[in-house]
Amino acid sequence: MSNTEHALSPLSALAGPGGGRPGAFAGLLSRESGESLIDQIVRTVAARIDDKLLRSGARMPSIRQFAAANAVSCSTVVASYDRLVAKGFLESRRGAGFFVRERSPLNAGERSSGTDCEAARVEAAEARPLDVVWLIRNMFRQTPQQKAPGSGVLPAEWLDGAAIGNALRSIGSQHASLLLNYGAPQGFLPLRQQLQRKLAELEIAAAPSQIVTTVGVTQALDIVAREFTRPGDTIFVDDPAWYLMFGSFAALGAKVVGIPRLPNGPDIAQLAQLAAEHKPRLYVINSVLHNPTSTSLSAAKAFQVLRIAEEHGFAIVEDDIYCDLNPGSAVQPATRLASLDQLKRVIYLGGFSKTMAANLRVGFIAASPEWAQRLCDRKMLGTLTTSDIGERVVYKILSEGAYRKHADRIRTRLDTLRDKTVRRIEQLGMRVDAPPRAGLFAWVDTGVDTNVLTERALACGLLLAPGSLFSPNQLPSTRMRMNLPAIQEPSIWQFLEREIGAMRGA
Repeated sequence: MSNTEHALSPLSALAGPGGGRPGAFAGLLSRESGESLIDQIVRTVAARIDDKLLRSGARMPSIRQFAAANAVSCSTVVASYDRLVAKGFLESRRGAGFFVRERSPLNAGERSSGTDCEAARVEAAEARPLDVVWLIRNMFRQTPQQKAPGSGVLPAEWLDGAAIGNALRSIGSQHASLLLNYGAPQGFLPLRQQLQRKLAELEIAAAPSQIVTTVGVTQALDIVAREFTRPGDTIFVDDPAWYLMFGSFAALGAKVVGIPRLPNGPDIAQLAQLAAEHKPRLYVINSVLHNPTSTSLSAAKAFQVLRIAEEHGFAIVEDDIYCDLNPGSAVQPATRLASLDQLKRVIYLGGFSKTMAANLRVGFIAASPEWAQRLCDRKMLGTLTTSDIGERVVYKILSEGAYRKHADRIRTRLDTLRDKTVRRIEQLGMRVDAPPRAGLFAWVDTGVDTNVLTERALACGLLLAPGSLFSPNQLPSTRMRMNLPAIQEPSIWQFLEREIGAMRGA
């Protein structure tokens, strides 16, 4: 094979402290990835070293052993090892072979800071146990051929890449001057007009002037938090909830308080009690297809949440990123706070990363006229404008009518696998307290410490999402978010059965 071969091979040699041994690289190489085999080996070994799964001083398998175990040529292994030596991950010892090099923060690539004190902080951060940054870092380290049953998005093959490609080509053929200047501060006007129609279907009245585009819901949350809170203020979130918020809000100096989430919405008694105690400025909530449980807010709970918000004077931020995965029928009734409140006290967030493409990074905020202007001003202070190239792509796809059928196909496909996947989860002795009726997640009680399970999974090329990350207190948990479409491969089920069984029997 040549140095650019893409043969699928079980990269099965994982070096331990005492030398090469069979391990967790199996299945991480792909002939379809478009990435050379050498690049795949280098990236995968480097990631293992960064994650301390390959320890300093460990002896790598010999070139012949590595090549034979993975059905690749010796020249491929030589080139891979040489590149790892050049990058500072391995060292070559004449007559002895290749060994994992002692890594210091200053030779850890682009993470180095240039000062000893900062290097020590980097080293301490790298040594931390599982946290939000750990999950995000490893999520973006994943490549198409790796398996991420803990991810928050649909598998790429479920999405309509052809429609996005066609839209990009169409936009690229327009006059160049349309693509060279800043976008409008509030966002591409035709898209905001299209979003007005989309919101009207949800019974939310919002003029285009009340809509501000953002770089996904992530930036939308950051803009809202920066505008409405100051250091020391309290922000309520659901518990469990989307983990990225916790670190983002804490970095702004806010106090993050979790409200226990029940199958039909927040614990109202706790919400009322904690609101009286903390006087929050914001409450961020998924009304529809809550992340990570895929449950939705009942109408009765929605009215109670609005009542408490009015009584204690806080705004509600309704994150509806999974809007288009909800069938909107008797299967999964959807009560949106923004439709009841009509954007008086509720700030509504949406986007298309879950159903169109995460890489487009197109989200939006809908709010009262006054708040929309404030949020647009805050957006300009941070980024001036958003790029309207992605916004033009989203507009074209929405306006041409094919998106509705695409969303229907996704929901139908999810419906086909959801119940049988939950049954299989339960057959392995795990429990789903509130089996989802829509959406792509299940919130699973594994019966074991999912931080430990996640560490074992990473060593096998699997990225899980342990329950500890979904709570503001970050305590160890037996819960885990499972992405139902992403958990279908036999090797994932085999890992769960083997490792959970072993941990229970320990």
